[in-house]
Amino acid sequence: MSSTDPTANAVPDRHEQRIVVVTGSTRGIGAGIARRFAAEGASVVVTGRSRDLGEDVVDAITEAGGEATFLQADMRDPDEIEALIASTVDEYTRIDVLVNNAGVQTETTAREATLSDWQFVVETDFRSFWLCAKHAVEAMPRGGTVLNMSSNHAFLTMPGIYPYNAVKAGINGMTRAMALELGPHGITVNTINPGWIEIERIREELDSVAEYEYTKSIHPVGRLGKPADVAGMAAFLASDDATFVTGESILVDGGRTQVMQDEQYRQYAEKIRQMK
Repeated sequence: MSSTDPTANAVPDRHEQRIVVVTGSTRGIGAGIARRFAAEGASVVVTGRSRDLGEDVVDAITEAGGEATFLQADMRDPDEIEALIASTVDEYTRIDVLVNNAGVQTETTAREATLSDWQFVVETDFRSFWLCAKHAVEAMPRGGTVLNMSSNHAFLTMPGIYPYNAVKAGINGMTRAMALELGPHGITVNTINPGWIEIERIREELDSVAEYEYTKSIHPVGRLGKPADVAGMAAFLASDDATFVTGESILVDGGRTQVMQDEQYRQYAEKIRQMK
């Protein structure tokens, strides 16, 4: 069972003296990743559009004995991205780990989506990943890591969240391209593809007990994910244990993507529970 605390299973000093930048880390999954790296000894740059939320994450890290700073940046603005990386290098001299986590989505189909919807998602969820990596790797030593946050929608999807699902699939392709180009520089690049992770937005979507319990029941592990589940994978992929892993897109979804028929799986799982 995963803890709700993203630092609960931290490996002490695993990322000691590493400099980690996590975009979109003022709340949710990004905040959990930032807190996990700090708990493992890294100096973390928390970044996003909201200074108040960002400072709250920094306070949580420093109160726990970690090292963090907040740098405000809008991932839709190329100049602010470049300034974010430059400010980080000015402060810490280098970047060891970049976690591209910032993301938005619209509830539109391919026919309904407007050019504004397209730009909103593509600029935040895709272009910013490239630009952050483009600038960060110039200050990244051998042994550095780029982690791109995608989604299980990159593999299987549903109507009504275009172009989010298309962009998430594109991130997996971006990761493969970057892994090939940056490998000779000693830099690994991987994608993490979360499924249902219990953050504020997801809890609002599953607004009834019945809906929440149903969603749990269609996961082979019998629960929704926590930010800690994603944070643990991020900390591993940036560690010395994962230096031979690059170009991969790793699902963190409790087995959800492996279920073909929800009702058939629910009936099977209930039968197994009754046998115990």
